[in-house]
Amino acid sequence: MANRILIVDDAAFMRMMIRDILTKNGYEVVGEAQDGAQAIEKYKELLPDLITMDITMPEMDGIAALKEIRKMDSNAKVIMCSAMGQQAMVIDAIQAGAKDFIVKPFQADRVIEAIKKTLG
Repeated sequence: MANRILIVDDAAFMRMMIRDILTKNGYEVVGEAQDGAQAIEKYKELLPDLITMDITMPEMDGIAALKEIRKMDSNAKVIMCSAMGQQAMVIDAIQAGAKDFIVKPFQADRVIEAIKKTLG
């Protein structure tokens, strides 16, 4: 059975890029969200195996959403997505329970490597 993944990013273009990489590599994208609050709702509804989460989003950022999701499910697997130059936020995210992070612009092999490592 394909691993079920939730994509969270405020940019539709970025969600489309990740969806494309994932589906080409045999993963099932079960949903998408465009901010942290939506991510929490979708997580409760869909219970994905893994989430790719953008760090900077309107309404609620990825780190706040990560903390809320980890409160609900301490085993939640989240990979953070960040732009170059967000090292401090990446460290915050890892401390909050993120399993890995990938840097934009996405390189397909790095995305798949992070997902395989996280789903183990």
